Amino acid sequence: MVTFESLADRRDSIAVVGLGYVGLPLAVHLSRHFEVVGYDLKQARIDELQAGCDRTLEVDDDVLKASAIRFTADPEDLASCRLVIVAVPTPIDGHRIPDLAPLRGASQTVGGHLQAGSCVVFESTVFPGATEDICVPIMEAQSGLVCGQDFTVGYSPERINPGDKVHTVDNIIKVVAGSDADTTRLLSEVYAKVVTAGIHQAPSIKVAEAAKVIENTQRDINIALMNELAMIFDHMDIDTLDVLKAAGTKWNFLNFRPGLVGGHCIGVDPYYLTFKAEAIGYHPNMILAGRRINDNVGKFVAEKTVKMLIKGKRQVRGAIVAILGLTFKENVPDLRNTKVVDIIHELEDFGVNVRLHDPLADPEEARRYYGLELSGWDQLGTVDAVILTVLHDEYRERGLKAVAERLHPEYPLLLDVKGAFDPEDAAALNLNYWRL
Repeated sequence: MVTFESLADRRDSIAVVGLGYVGLPLAVHLSRHFEVVGYDLKQARIDELQAGCDRTLEVDDDVLKASAIRFTADPEDLASCRLVIVAVPTPIDGHRIPDLAPLRGASQTVGGHLQAGSCVVFESTVFPGATEDICVPIMEAQSGLVCGQDFTVGYSPERINPGDKVHTVDNIIKVVAGSDADTTRLLSEVYAKVVTAGIHQAPSIKVAEAAKVIENTQRDINIALMNELAMIFDHMDIDTLDVLKAAGTKWNFLNFRPGLVGGHCIGVDPYYLTFKAEAIGYHPNMILAGRRINDNVGKFVAEKTVKMLIKGKRQVRGAIVAILGLTFKENVPDLRNTKVVDIIHELEDFGVNVRLHDPLADPEEARRYYGLELSGWDQLGTVDAVILTVLHDEYRERGLKAVAERLHPEYPLLLDVKGAFDPEDAAALNLNYWRL
């Protein structure tokens, strides 16, 4: 079997399968200590990485160019690797059911080139049991090898926070678990070379899988509570952030805020747990209730916009509303599962014309994924309302005055989903201001 020594002295190589937000930063860190092959099935992605450019913005171009990773889209190159780390997406489909196609596809690809004595570790978020019940049988069928006899498996959940330059892969405690004690020890030694925060050895792969899937489920439920409180307080004409600021003076009050919950983690992972729970006959009431609340925030914001337009005696049908931000999160270009589209579609149902601006989103991806057109800042013109949905640094730098200049002077309306601006500053500019 592969050993830490054979990897450390570069007799054996490590492959990272999937070079997105998770796989690429990990591959870069590993390449400083080991021989690393970076594999992605998209040739376009390989081409841009070979050119030293990362469109996800997770790895600086100079760091990427200096790395010693051998990038490839040829699965045959996986045959030379004895430790394979799989970091592919695990999304949900249109019915909010786990879409395991990327995971199954990666298992087939890895299995088709798996050599005896290898170890395969998965980092993708899954429900407990997926690694051993779904991935292992696929790899065995493709390779003709037997897990536990000819190769071993492990699970080490990713904890990447896209756009976060503080909590990076090297300073977040790494959870590891293997199919046997030797595999757990191997993964601990390998990851310890790049993760300075420390290693936590879980007693089983299922425990590690469960730990990952509840991390974001916990956050989802807490944010759902804040969103429900925001809706209640809005009916009572109470500013939610003022309430949270006051409550936050208590030492054990948890610091969560209301907002849109999209992306490929918090807005997706709970469905993996609820899917498994229902498969074993348990209906997860609290988790699904939180999901329903968070999935309705976009509709709530759009309806609030319409009500405030009516209050200002502005025509709703044909009104022009500028939305600032389309990506699922600030300072990242990722459009996957962004909940901003919920606001857009709801406004369009009211006959509102939406103009959309985002400094980081790829216009072609916006067009391909959602059929949306992005506008430049100067193309926004004068609008009846602005909704700030994603607090990119550019919007912070432009400031409240620049936003106010886009608004119709008769009834300047700003809806601040992120709570980015101060109500007193908005009042000084005579804005009709609302924040979630």
